[in-house]
Amino acid sequence: MTSFRYQALEDSGRTVNGVIEAEDRKSALRLLGDKGLFPSDLAIAGNGTNASAPADVKRESTGGGIRIGAAVKRKEITAFTREMATLLRAAIPIPAALESLGEEEENPALREMLKQIADSVKHGASFSSALEEHPKAFGKLYASMVRVGEEAGALDKVLTDLADLLEHEDEVRSEVSAAIAYPTFVLGFGFVTVIILLTVVLPKLFVMFEEMTDILPLPTRILLWVNGFLSSSWWWLIPAIIGGIYGVAQYLKSPGGAENWDKWKLKFPVMGSVFYAAALSRFARTLGTLLQAGVSLLPALKIVEDTIGNRVLSRVIAQVSEETRGGDSLAAPLRKLQVFPRTVIQMINVGEDTGKLDDMLLQVAQIEERRMRTHTKTLISLLAPALILVVGALVGFIVIALLMPIFKMSQAMS
Repeated sequence: MTSFRYQALEDSGRTVNGVIEAEDRKSALRLLGDKGLFPSDLAIAGNGTNASAPADVKRESTGGGIRIGAAVKRKEITAFTREMATLLRAAIPIPAALESLGEEEENPALREMLKQIADSVKHGASFSSALEEHPKAFGKLYASMVRVGEEAGALDKVLTDLADLLEHEDEVRSEVSAAIAYPTFVLGFGFVTVIILLTVVLPKLFVMFEEMTDILPLPTRILLWVNGFLSSSWWWLIPAIIGGIYGVAQYLKSPGGAENWDKWKLKFPVMGSVFYAAALSRFARTLGTLLQAGVSLLPALKIVEDTIGNRVLSRVIAQVSEETRGGDSLAAPLRKLQVFPRTVIQMINVGEDTGKLDDMLLQVAQIEERRMRTHTKTLISLLAPALILVVGALVGFIVIALLMPIFKMSQAMS
């Protein structure tokens, strides 16, 4: 057993100090929670507050020194959700669990956020309401599921389901990122190679070529024109590219631009099927998880509408929600709108008939995720050779443009 010195708040708001015996820190927090105390400071009695200060400072200097001003990453939210579910399952009060996780957190931004959430809960706010004060880190889906868990008295189970959902989405994102890493490397390497050729190697030869412009072959004249254009116009070309990227970004942020982009994504020749499968799997997994957590169908559809990530499909879900409100089943309006595949609608219909809609939706999500992964792997397997061919063709054109006048001069000399 270890002695812990604590400073805690009672329900009345009065601050108390004392020492408690427990096997470890988590056990001490649980024992204090059972007594109705909310600890603001907990340290091993032998060390004291001052003795533990250097360790805290050292941790901040190693973790926080590298991550000054760092934002809260999605994987950190996922890890927090899993740890929070574990602490609540051990009957540790929410404020004590938040403070415990905050003290151990290396990211200063997340540490401060957890402190603010713990303070809000101590002052009477619900856990879900405190999370809603930080919408960038905890979205509407997160806060809604936490609220359901609070109302049902099963917050630890709901947080476990939510952690499973977040971990699965993180896994899918990691797979996609790993798949596009090689094509991105090929494209970047080709771009750097062309830039080096145009700025370092070719100018030394262009001095000789410019003296015989009239007899140069067409590929060499094109290369000379490109080099001259870049040499004389680079000073406005860079601001033009930056301005173009900024303009496109602003257009995509506008309501009309964002909706058009979501529409185009679904109609892309090859990528459209990937985006469609990803949106459908997100719809099925999110709705299934919400229903499994105890959310009724209409509120669950509203949450999915706001979190599906595609405005075109979001409008479809809004129409489904309106027709479902009138008494229809979920499968009937989906069949009428003809947006989802027939097999998916049939599975949803079976789930409604058997009273296992949540399980059937999660099966639909698994099927669509496998389809998305298959399409992604096929696309990447085609994209990498295509990029290699493009880069090879570009470098080959430069080499041919350089060799043709040299061959022509050698023939003239012979």
